[in-house]
Amino acid sequence: MTMTRIKGRSLVEGRGQGSLLWANQGLSFWGGVDPFSAEVIDRHHPLSGQSLAGRVLAIPSGRGSCTGSSVLLELILNGPAPAALVLAEPDEILTLGALVAEQVFNVQLPVLCIGHAAFADLEPHAGASVRIDGEQLLAVDAPDSPWSAEPMARTDGPRTSLSLNARDRALLAGEYGQAAQVAMQLVLRMAELMGASELLDISQAHIDGCIYTGPACLRFAEQLREWGAQVCVPTTLNAISVDQRRWRALGIEPSFGEPASALGDVYMAMGAQLSFTCAPYLLDSTPALGEQIVWAESNAVVYANSVLGARTLKYPDYLDICIALTGRAPRCGAHLDEGRRATLLVEVQYPQEPDDSFWPLLGYHVGLLAGRSIPLLTGLEHSAASSDDLKAFGAAFATTSAAPMFHIAGITPEAPDEASALGGQAPARQLRVTLDELLESWRGLNSAESAEVSLVALGNPHCSATELARLAELCEGHHSHPDTTLVVTCGRAVHEQAAAAGHVATLERFGARLITDTCWCMLGEPVVPPGARTLMTNSGKYAHYAPGLVGRQVHFGSLTACVEAACSGRNARAVPAWLGNPQPHGSH
Repeated sequence: MTMTRIKGRSLVEGRGQGSLLWANQGLSFWGGVDPFSAEVIDRHHPLSGQSLAGRVLAIPSGRGSCTGSSVLLELILNGPAPAALVLAEPDEILTLGALVAEQVFNVQLPVLCIGHAAFADLEPHAGASVRIDGEQLLAVDAPDSPWSAEPMARTDGPRTSLSLNARDRALLAGEYGQAAQVAMQLVLRMAELMGASELLDISQAHIDGCIYTGPACLRFAEQLREWGAQVCVPTTLNAISVDQRRWRALGIEPSFGEPASALGDVYMAMGAQLSFTCAPYLLDSTPALGEQIVWAESNAVVYANSVLGARTLKYPDYLDICIALTGRAPRCGAHLDEGRRATLLVEVQYPQEPDDSFWPLLGYHVGLLAGRSIPLLTGLEHSAASSDDLKAFGAAFATTSAAPMFHIAGITPEAPDEASALGGQAPARQLRVTLDELLESWRGLNSAESAEVSLVALGNPHCSATELARLAELCEGHHSHPDTTLVVTCGRAVHEQAAAAGHVATLERFGARLITDTCWCMLGEPVVPPGARTLMTNSGKYAHYAPGLVGRQVHFGSLTACVEAACSGRNARAVPAWLGNPQPHGSH
C-alpha cells in the first residue's frame, strides 16, 4: 500500500474520507452544482456530469457566483454533500458555506488549503481514497484500510487575534442581540481566514443570500430573524428566485414559489429594502468612488469595484447579511489600495466596428485567463465603452473568474493609464487576446446545433433603462414569431422608468414579456417553455450557465441578432463579421 501525506491549512476543521475528484479548473457551485443531487451541471467544466456526493473534491478554488456558499450549505444540511473540499488557495465563498454549517447548525465539512504545488501532486491520485483529518491529507491506494471518522471537537468561543473596538467587543458579547453576536462571530472567523488584522465600517450592503437555493437558505434566514436580526446600514436585496407579484400567474409551482417569496419577506423583515435586482448600481443608492461597501452578487461586486470605484470584496452569500447586521467588514483585499492593483496585463486586439456582443465575449474570455488575478486591459482606449458595455463585460468576467474587479486603461476610474492600475509595479503575467482566440470562446458559448430559437432570454444582469429603450427601438413595428417567446428581466425601478417612457407598451405590442424581481439564473419552466430545445441570449453569463441550469442549448449573439431571431424563430448561427470569420460556427 502506498500513501501520500500532505499537510495544509485547515480553513474549516473536520474529518472526511472519499474517493478523490480532482480538476485543475475552478468551479462555481451556483450554476455549476445541483444543490439537490450534487451533480456538476456546468457543461463547460471538466467534471461535468460527475457527482460530488461522498467524494473529496479537489479544485484550485471556487469561481463565479457568490451564491456558491448557499449551494454548499444546501448540500451539507440536506445531502448529498462532498466528504471534504481540498483547495489550492483559500476561497471565501466555499469556506463560508462550510463555516455557516458549523457555526449555526453544528455540522462539519472539512475545507483544507494545500497550496498549488501539493495540489498538482494530487492529480495522479484521482479516484484513490483520500482522508482529511484537520490539517492532514492522506491519499491511500488501498480504499478499504481502517479509518476512524469520529467527529472532532469544536473550537467554540469568541477568541480572536483581530484588533477590535468597543462596539466590536459589545457585538461579540451579545449586547446587540443573538443574531448580531452570531453574525460577528462569522465575520471575525472569515476576517482571520482572509488575513485581516482589523475591521472597517461600511456604508451600505447588498444581499445576495435572498436567492432561494433550497430549504437551508430559508432555514438560515429564519433563524437569524428568530434571534432578532435587524440590519444597521442601508441594505438592498438582490433579485430573488420568483417575480414576487406574479409568480402564480407565470405558472410557478407553489412548492417553489411560496418559500422563494417567503425568503425575500424574511430579509425585508430584517430591515432590507424591497429592491430585488441583480443590478443595484442602477438604483438611486449607487455608491461613490472610494466608498466602503459590502456587496454580494458577482456581477454587482465587479461593477462596483471596477466601474464605480467603490470598494468591496466578492462577498459570499450569508457573510453579506452578517456584515449588514454588524456594519463591520474585514479590512483587506479590494477594500485597500494594494488589494486593487492589477497583476495581469492583457493587451486586447480591438476589432473594427464590433457589435455589442464583443463586450460579454471579451469578459468571458478574459475571466477564463485571469483566475483570481485582477487584470488590466489595454488596447480599448478608443472603444467608447458605455456603462451597459461594461456591465455586460463585468457579468461575464465574474462568471469565469474569481477576481473582484478589472481595470481597462483609459476607461475605468482607477486606470487613467497603465502605471496607475499596476501601482507602479511590473505585472506578474502579460497576455495578448486576439480575435482568433475570441472566436474560440464564441464557439464555446454557442452550443446550439439547431438553428431553431424557441426562447430569447434578455436581462442577465437586469436590463438598464437604456437597454430597454434600445430594445424597444429594435422591436418597434415588428412582432415576435408565433413559436418564439421573448422574455426580458429587469428591476422594478427600471420597469417603472421604461413604462413611463412608453417602452414597455412597445415591447408588449411586439409580444415580449417583462418579468421583475427575478433573473435568468433563477428562472426555469414554465417561463422557459417546456418544449423548447434551444434559446438565444446576449448575455455571456447566461450563455455559460443555461445549459446546466435549464438543460437547453444556447445561441449567443448581439441584441440585434436576438431580436432578429425573435422575429424569425431562427438564428443563422453566423459568426459576426467583426470576428474576422463570417462562416457558420459549426463549419470548422
